[in-house]
Amino acid sequence: MNRPRFDRTSAMLVFALAVADILFWYRIVFVPPTYAGPVPSANFLDVGQGDSELVIFQDGTKVMTDAGPDGSVLASLENVLGANDRYIDLAVITHPQSDHYGGFASILDHYRIGAFIYNGRSDDPGVKTWPALLAKIKEDHIPLITLGKGDKILIGTNKIDILSPDANFAESGELNDTGLVERIETPQFTALLTADTGFDVQDALVAAGVDLRADILKVAHHGSKFSTDDGFLKAVDPKVAVVEVGAKNTFGHPAPETLARIAASTGAAVFRTDRNGTVRIWRDGNVLKVATGKQ
Repeated sequence: MNRPRFDRTSAMLVFALAVADILFWYRIVFVPPTYAGPVPSANFLDVGQGDSELVIFQDGTKVMTDAGPDGSVLASLENVLGANDRYIDLAVITHPQSDHYGGFASILDHYRIGAFIYNGRSDDPGVKTWPALLAKIKEDHIPLITLGKGDKILIGTNKIDILSPDANFAESGELNDTGLVERIETPQFTALLTADTGFDVQDALVAAGVDLRADILKVAHHGSKFSTDDGFLKAVDPKVAVVEVGAKNTFGHPAPETLARIAASTGAAVFRTDRNGTVRIWRDGNVLKVATGKQ
């Protein structure tokens, strides 16, 4: 399959130019309100059985990774941003499975997005929601950029390193292998977002000696028993681990084995969106603080 790819420099330049232009005019014309919450912050949205993360950087730049399966993301997003902030600088689709991209169709009806990033893959043939989303992105004249391992996104003093997929995993017949793995680094915290990757991808990252250390870990694949093993957890060494999972889901997520591995291999505090609702994390001095939508 031939898919458009950018080298590292091109990806960074295209993103910078596209977002800077759109963001400049949007702020002049629409003047969105200043985010009133703690910054930077990592927000893990309660979207049921799916993934959605929103990182808000010190300068107010918002990067949203995945959007859950449907329009339920809107309520969680508004709870974080407020009713009047309707702009997201960058949207990342880790891989084309509906529990990760489905909510973007509703978001595009209510929010403006500066640019999209994805891995260049398509959902299974016959799934109509994926081509419909791509058509909507094109119709709205939003840049769609393909990234992979080695690409970087620079946001002031912050950066997002794309750790996976490499060329081999990008072509995998298993879509979970193709998920974009992001290591987000701010002056206040680091976060590792792992999409639905399993043992094979994570073990390859550990074996390659990739810097996986992070204060915050988004536990892969909703806590599946086939991901997040001991070696990977020790390499990350998180202080907080978040499992994005739907209540009473039929997959048995999160798996007891995975929760046991997190407890045995790290001292991380574990939060779950099915029990805790939306989870917001930020640093106050030397302390990571966590606020949850459900007590």
